[in-house]
Amino acid sequence: MPDRPIALDEYPIHQVPLSMRHVATGDRNAYDRCIFHVMDHSGRALLIAGLGVYPNTGVIDAYATLRLGDRLHAVRASDALTDDRLALTVGPLTITVEEPLARLRLTCAADPDDPDGLAYDLTWSATFPATWEPHHTQYRGDRLTLEGRRFVQAGTCTGRIRVAGQELAVTAGEWTGTRDRSWGVRPIPGEDGGRAAEEWRPEGFHWIWCPVRFDDRFVMVIVQEDADGHRTLNEAVSVRGDGARDVQLGWPHTDISYRPGTRHPERAVIHLTGPDRTPRELTAEILTSSPLAVGAGYLPADDWQHGTWRGRGWTDRRSYDLSDPAAHPLAAYGVTDHAAHFTLDGRTGHGIFEHGSFGRHDPSGFAGYDSVAGEAGR
Repeated sequence: MPDRPIALDEYPIHQVPLSMRHVATGDRNAYDRCIFHVMDHSGRALLIAGLGVYPNTGVIDAYATLRLGDRLHAVRASDALTDDRLALTVGPLTITVEEPLARLRLTCAADPDDPDGLAYDLTWSATFPATWEPHHTQYRGDRLTLEGRRFVQAGTCTGRIRVAGQELAVTAGEWTGTRDRSWGVRPIPGEDGGRAAEEWRPEGFHWIWCPVRFDDRFVMVIVQEDADGHRTLNEAVSVRGDGARDVQLGWPHTDISYRPGTRHPERAVIHLTGPDRTPRELTAEILTSSPLAVGAGYLPADDWQHGTWRGRGWTDRRSYDLSDPAAHPLAAYGVTDHAAHFTLDGRTGHGIFEHGSFGRHDPSGFAGYDSVAGEAGR
């Protein structure tokens, strides 16, 4: 092997007989990344930040978006991956692990040429233990295209956010933070997928990812369904911070109230079941929304996507007007993160109702890709 060892090779953490410079697969779609959600409880602001490493394409990139009113302020950065895998910095964006699984610092340096641009310095502190999400696999025809492992966690944030002449004080009592860490294989742009990639199009895809922080527990719900409602990923669990065993909450079913003429949720009731078979309802009231295809680089974004090579030292800052949904038509075909107010068993919490519903979904009454609420569906 022509390369030299890197610093991480000093530690007894190897999983395969390779340098820590390498991952165990040669698949170009290998990835390792994270996402953070920071939201205030009034629905005024939603910050989403993430960082990803793509070891087989030699790319590291990061992004941050802030929804404030009808404006979405975005910062994106990409660079060549180095051997220092502990340096989680891309351009102005940095994640510092101050105490693993407990405390992380998120920063976005100000742009000296744009004093009104997005900048922040936040400390993310865990309130509950990290918990595993189900092992996630996805196929395109007969080919495995996604295999990922994730953990999710809820906590609080403190610090400052500055943008457009405003400074937001982020306090633990008025803001909630959630985060997700994932790694494995996940499609990134630029692959020649052959006939299967050209001809395969799912009839439908329905997704809910819902981490919620209450004062005394953290609730995580995940639902992924095909066009006919067949469940391919499922999770409903309650996590306590006092060392108590996690409580499974059954097979969730969701009633979503969509804005007429769209698939944009305004309210949702997730029907759960306690260990004693008692029905329980987790209710979400949407506060503000941030489409991941706008600014954050998720499919089907048309200006930047994760893992794409933009050359060394690429940084992009821009602002989007979200007041007119027609200005961003692709957003309707991507996942949207909704900051929401939740209730469960008389308790009040806050978190994310992440949702995407595309194509046919029989349980919702959607007949195809052009079907929306008010014509068909709830």
